[in-house]
Amino acid sequence: MLKFICYPRCTTCRKAQKWLDEQGIEYEFRDIKLDNPKLDELTEWYKKSSLPLKKFFNTSGLLYKSLDLKNKLPEMTDEEMLKLLATDGMLVKRPLLVGDDFVLVGFRESEWDSQLK
Repeated sequence: MLKFICYPRCTTCRKAQKWLDEQGIEYEFRDIKLDNPKLDELTEWYKKSSLPLKKFFNTSGLLYKSLDLKNKLPEMTDEEMLKLLATDGMLVKRPLLVGDDFVLVGFRESEWDSQLK
């Protein structure tokens, strides 16, 4: 079953959830603020996604900005970045849709549509 990891107060997450429901796609819901992704999960998702690790950061979030990560991330190793992501779900870009052989980060309807159909 797909895992849908989101922040319920996020408008993009709500839009993605509505899209999943309209498509009749079953998923397991997970609130990223209440159940922060663990280091091993993030590591697995990163490898499965084929995306640069920076794409997993919520660059528009207040926490990202307050920690000045724009300037710090380029100097960090992948391991350091993954450990940082595991400290707080609000650092993680959302929604995340995790399948057996793919991970989608953020909601782009065309990307989700082509992956799920």
